[in-house]
Amino acid sequence: MNDQIAPPEITSDEKTMATLAHVLQLVGWWIAPLIIYLVKRDSKFVAFHAMQALLWQLILMVFWFGAMIVWVATIFSFAFSHATKATAQQPPSLGFFLGFAALWLVALAIMGLNLLIAIFYGIKAGRGEWAAYPIIGRWARQIVRA
Repeated sequence: MNDQIAPPEITSDEKTMATLAHVLQLVGWWIAPLIIYLVKRDSKFVAFHAMQALLWQLILMVFWFGAMIVWVATIFSFAFSHATKATAQQPPSLGFFLGFAALWLVALAIMGLNLLIAIFYGIKAGRGEWAAYPIIGRWARQIVRA
């Protein structure tokens, strides 16, 4: 005899909400996964997937705030260094332009990664899989106690 209790079957509604938690983060940022988490937190499956999307969006938000601080600091330092007449005639250095090009490419790569993560884990959630993001998945599992 097997004394273990089988986990409850994941319903179609739970699969849909978990999928939406991943996919809607593309347009709703952190707000969409948060709303889905708050509305469906009684379902461990939906709460787990929504929490992963929410944590990912919070990490991205910290990254974007940091990038904006670097961007503004760089622009102001460039503007103030060229405010004097002695340096006003000098063009910006090549490193200045290459740095912004590198920052732009990193930003594009992160947006592409966000798109891939949303699609990949949205498909997994739609299939009823407990697919976890690397590192973030463990955090989400601990938070929702899944």
